[in-house]
Amino acid sequence: MCGIVGAIAERQITDILVEGLRRLEYRGYDSAGLAVVDCDKSLLQTIKAVGKVQALQDEITAHPVRGTLGIAHTRWATHGKPSHRNAHPHISTESIAVVHNGIIENHLELKGVLLRKGYAFESDTDTEVIAHLIHAITIEKNLRLPDAVKAAIAQLHGAYGIAVIDKSDPTCLVCARSGSPLVIGVGIGENFIASDPAALGQVTDRFIYLEEGDIAQITLTSWRIWNNGKEVSREMNQIRQDNDEVMKGKYRHYMQKEIHEQPAVLRNTLQGRIGKTRLLEESFGVAAKEILDKVHTVHIVACGTSSHAGMVAKHWFENIARVPCTVEIASEYRYRKILVPANCLFVTISQSGETADTLAALRYAKKLGYVGHIAVCNVASSTLVRESDVAVMTFAGREIGVASTKAFTTQLAVLSLIALALARRNGMTAAQEEQYVADLNQLPAIMELALKLDNEILKLAHDFAEKHNALFLGRGIQYPVAMEGALKLKEISYIHAEAYPAGELKHGPLALVDSEMPVITVAPNNELLEKLKSNLQEVRARGGQLYVFADANAGISNEPGIKVLNVPHCSDFLAPIIYTIPLQLLSYHVAVIKGTDVDQPRNLAKSVTVE
Repeated sequence: MCGIVGAIAERQITDILVEGLRRLEYRGYDSAGLAVVDCDKSLLQTIKAVGKVQALQDEITAHPVRGTLGIAHTRWATHGKPSHRNAHPHISTESIAVVHNGIIENHLELKGVLLRKGYAFESDTDTEVIAHLIHAITIEKNLRLPDAVKAAIAQLHGAYGIAVIDKSDPTCLVCARSGSPLVIGVGIGENFIASDPAALGQVTDRFIYLEEGDIAQITLTSWRIWNNGKEVSREMNQIRQDNDEVMKGKYRHYMQKEIHEQPAVLRNTLQGRIGKTRLLEESFGVAAKEILDKVHTVHIVACGTSSHAGMVAKHWFENIARVPCTVEIASEYRYRKILVPANCLFVTISQSGETADTLAALRYAKKLGYVGHIAVCNVASSTLVRESDVAVMTFAGREIGVASTKAFTTQLAVLSLIALALARRNGMTAAQEEQYVADLNQLPAIMELALKLDNEILKLAHDFAEKHNALFLGRGIQYPVAMEGALKLKEISYIHAEAYPAGELKHGPLALVDSEMPVITVAPNNELLEKLKSNLQEVRARGGQLYVFADANAGISNEPGIKVLNVPHCSDFLAPIIYTIPLQLLSYHVAVIKGTDVDQPRNLAKSVTVE
């Protein structure tokens, strides 16, 4: 699963397809390919290459192909190792070509049916099933391509974004989405499709975003969209695509923009990796299963914000997956003797993939006998990704603000998926998995509700304008969230802030509490709530001012010395991600009020590439 581009035009479209793939290289991939229909010769031509898009371009230069209808794809291996035979597009009977992002969960069942019908399979992929299934339907039911695709996807279980062409019906391109994004790019006398608008910035600035369950037929001059059997219309959006990621738009700062992008980037990160009821583990890549099957313990190594993500994940690995986990600061990891348990997984986390200490830790770890090395990273071309056995990408998009926001929450999302994959191997029931997946499917919507607290948090932020210190409290899985909140405040507002487990107040920090020390507390409605309430009373008794981010059902209300902000209710599983958002907003608004450089705080760099 990775990038899709398609085009139907009166001009030659091979260069458009290749350029579209180049613009999707940031997502990471292991092979590339395209299929085009030469209408003059009634010929379907396919070219594939393992490796970079440039390798595909080299093949096209050596063996030119022409066409006015075509699809192209960059693949991140799920079913079948990276190879020429497994690269997309996949073809049925030299007539129908398909590219596909996602996972077809029932592909083995469908493959068995198609084998009995005489279809020969040339790849190890789940995608080839789609091509043969569509071809079989066109023959057996005498249907045109749009109707055949509708009938075929009714039989598919899983997540997919697909694009299909048929040399015998060269007047249209058909696509469909379920759990994997697709857009239509609208031109003049030509139209396009892609998995990301970024692929089409060179040919159009008008886009139609397909919604869940949409099937679309695209011709030279028109498009039709169906959902649940009925024809529907979708709004057209005009986007300055080439500059979208580096423009602030309606936002004052990049950090503000990136905070508000989180629901969208979380959708991107989760799409194709979870279905309606289960984790689509194959999306991690072909090498992941062999490693995860062996894992008995986990070591996580990271720096800064990424280390806080690792500390949250420790709770998931131990409480959900029942796998012991330790979290190490990367800059310290190499400078002591590391004891590696048998069958231990080494996990690195980095937004940029170029963090010097994390890279050095990975290189050291490779000498120590870990069962495998998995990177959680946002940059597919990074050194960390290249040097790890498996990379599970976060799709946060470009993060420009130095203080990390959307990179952190997408890291948490990916780590939760890895925890669920391990939980499968340690007794998690199908019903439990279904509940966790249901929670994750709700996550972007709950994040949008959390962002609506923005104005209330702005009012609270004025209380911090003249403060010089702040204390953040959390218990259990919320302690690293408190640490991340403290880090954000100190990074961009230059207020000294530190975080403590709330139960540790009596062991030192309580000495600092007075009327000038704001105390920020995260209080989801979990099993530690009553103990946390006792900790809050310790602060109140010393005259401290409390700011409590609490679940609406937590039973904590405003009173003298306590200001409560009700956070949308969510499961304990999602709470670390949801409670991060109000802390990000608080730090942002405090920094703006103080007049600091929000996006480029003093003395800090976005990517720490020196030890």
